[in-house]
Amino acid sequence: MVDKSEKFNWAVRVGYLSRAILYSVLGLIALTSAGKIAEGTNGIFKAIEDFPAGTVILWIMVVGLLAYALFRFASTFFDIEHNGSDKKGIAKRIGHAGSAIGHIALAWSAYKFATYEAEPSSGGAQEAASGVLSMTLGGVVLGLLGIAFFVAAIMQAKKGISGEFMHRISAQAPQFTRWLGGAGYVARAVVFAIIGWSLFKAGLMSGGADQIKTLGDAVASLSGEGIWFTLVAIGLLMFGLFSLILAQYRIIPDMDVSGMKPAFRA
Repeated sequence: MVDKSEKFNWAVRVGYLSRAILYSVLGLIALTSAGKIAEGTNGIFKAIEDFPAGTVILWIMVVGLLAYALFRFASTFFDIEHNGSDKKGIAKRIGHAGSAIGHIALAWSAYKFATYEAEPSSGGAQEAASGVLSMTLGGVVLGLLGIAFFVAAIMQAKKGISGEFMHRISAQAPQFTRWLGGAGYVARAVVFAIIGWSLFKAGLMSGGADQIKTLGDAVASLSGEGIWFTLVAIGLLMFGLFSLILAQYRIIPDMDVSGMKPAFRA
């Protein structure tokens, strides 16, 4: 019989696999297809939809991205990875919240394509942001979300430069994991910063919901930056390969005996 700890473990690993597919496709599109990257996040899922068994892959990504988002929310609210409650720990946990929200949005996009409900000019993120802006203090909410992405970007860059992420990866992982992850995290930091700035402008600087950028849009916005665009695209591809390694070698927190709060294994 599979216990809750093992179910949790497998759910998170499927999440890392989904992240691997997402970032690998994003990096490849950015490097090889200017037309598709110009479509933003929709271009990523359209490319996956065109794969053999593309719809099956999309459904796996829906489940996996949601599982990964829940894992990050658990990191935020229950501190399952023991980041602590000091300033540094709180910053990491806020960054995890931003990551969780971003991956829920990606799961929703994957769901729309898996169920053939996505429209060619779909602007789900912008529509959702318009709804938030119409609410009382909606602009503040978007601004705070933008700040969460800024914090996540800082933590991503710090991870990439310091290599601290290796502490939670099995020693059996390939030796080049450090370099794949380092480049990938720095590239991801750039993308998160662009998303954060777009949310901050929309919420607190009257930028308008139409300026909000999703993952693909953020990469597409760099397309006129020459070598920087290429470096970020390569970094994102490397992050996809790194995530594939994590799907097998990431140390996942085990569920405790009550089945409520996972306890970190290492």
